[in-house]
Amino acid sequence: MTDVLRRGRASLAFGFFAQGVAFALLVTRIPAIQDRYGVSDALLPVFLAAVPVLAGVGSVASERLVRRVRPSRLLRWSQPVVLLALLGVGAGDRVAVLAVALGVFGLSVGALDASMNMLGVSLQRAYGRSIMLGFHATYSLGGILGASLAWAGAHWELALWVSYLPVVVVLLPAALVGSRWYVDADGGGAADPADKGAGGAGAEIGFKVLLPLCLVMTFAYIGDSTVSNWSAKYLQDVLGSSEQLATVPYNVYMVTTLVGRAAGDFGVRRLGAVTVVRGGAVVAAGGFAVVASAPGPWAGMLGFTLLGFGLCVLVPQTFAAAGRLAAERDGRPGASDAAVARLNVFNYVGFLVGSPLVGALGDAWSYRGAMLVPMVLVLVTVVYARSFGDRGDRYGGGHERPRTADVGRGSNGL
Repeated sequence: MTDVLRRGRASLAFGFFAQGVAFALLVTRIPAIQDRYGVSDALLPVFLAAVPVLAGVGSVASERLVRRVRPSRLLRWSQPVVLLALLGVGAGDRVAVLAVALGVFGLSVGALDASMNMLGVSLQRAYGRSIMLGFHATYSLGGILGASLAWAGAHWELALWVSYLPVVVVLLPAALVGSRWYVDADGGGAADPADKGAGGAGAEIGFKVLLPLCLVMTFAYIGDSTVSNWSAKYLQDVLGSSEQLATVPYNVYMVTTLVGRAAGDFGVRRLGAVTVVRGGAVVAAGGFAVVASAPGPWAGMLGFTLLGFGLCVLVPQTFAAAGRLAAERDGRPGASDAAVARLNVFNYVGFLVGSPLVGALGDAWSYRGAMLVPMVLVLVTVVYARSFGDRGDRYGGGHERPRTADVGRGSNGL
């Protein structure tokens, strides 16, 4: 273990944290954004859907970009763009400005998510043990802080730009300084000339190979978006809670997600990724079952608590499994980057599908019945859990020895 890897791990963790803050500040202030720009209820879903669609485009574009530049460089410049776009959302005064700012935010956040997870996967391989959940734990921590800052801004009735500006002023220079220590531990970046005929790094990893992981990613985000979009409404309208109590489940969900991810790497090291993923899927399905059958709001909150502990492990381990699978099938440096970028698209697919799916089923059938659909989808992960294993590796994509030629190479030439 070298100081280069340790600095790379710390700087990447801060990148995940900053992204969690920025995303939470955007999504939790949607009503204020709608009021500021006078966006109608009919037009608002178009704006909201455009962000994940463009993020998917940004993720696909990053797959091609990392054939020519290192993922660390892509991350270094996409993170400031995300923060500046967030500030643009808060500082504009016309709908056209909002559209441009959200468009830039979506494209850059897709590249940011993809490149962050590329670096996380390669660092985990270099470390030789599971650390991926820890990165996503810092994202959850950032989300909690961002949501808390958004609450403070709403409570004190601050203008959006007043809420966003101090965050950008602090995070943007800190992210730029921290990016000096990003590490491309797999030597990702421009493909060798000999690989161009094959389409660059990771070209042999086709959709069919990644399909089980793509489905798991989609189903995990359907579950996540169900909690984020419907937990408050479900508790208040279906279980009869007060308006104040209805705000609690999502906060509890975020906290349990943080706790589960913080402890998750230890579980993967001791039990293996397959066992952790299966356990997480079963716990999440149990959470949806409790929510669907809850007699009152407190039982419903218990269900949402279980959901946090269950869903939190699925996404980080899916990225890790994709990187491991790509490395096994294609030994070239950076082979996992294309697989991670392709898989990341299904993050946004799940986010787009989840909320409308539950809403449509709730209106046409019942919201209790609608909660059973993500429960069944999450249970499918148990079937595909074998895809998270490594050949003879109980750590599920973590304990290959680092290549000494690669691990000392940081984004700034370290």
